[in-house]
Amino acid sequence: MRKDSACTIIGAIAAAVIALGAATCANAQTSGSMPNDASAQGQSIAASPPRNRPDSELARDVRRALSRTPNVHSTAIHVQARHGIVTLTGWVPQRAQVQRAGSVARSVRGVRHVNNHLNVRTRGASGH
Repeated sequence: MRKDSACTIIGAIAAAVIALGAATCANAQTSGSMPNDASAQGQSIAASPPRNRPDSELARDVRRALSRTPNVHSTAIHVQARHGIVTLTGWVPQRAQVQRAGSVARSVRGVRHVNNHLNVRTRGASGH
């Protein structure tokens, strides 16, 4: 009988620990999922209006962002936007500026994709 009682007590303790662990896990998932759901809703709400922004507005905002970015020579960068897709053409004097300009364009609200066709050319180079 003692052996059966000990097994019953150990079994009850194990069941209680498992139940407590499951409840803790469920609470963690519930409280963890609420901010994710809220942020996902916030992201989709925030992402919807930019798709409706006029292309001229997107192009203007990308040009402004480029002109305000340090170490990006933006005077020879041409910006076109169509349905949230921005295309960068023209040239910059350093290779690092090609990538930087693309990143700046992607960071503008409403830009869905960037086609970066910038070339590297020094000011003294000839030919168009």
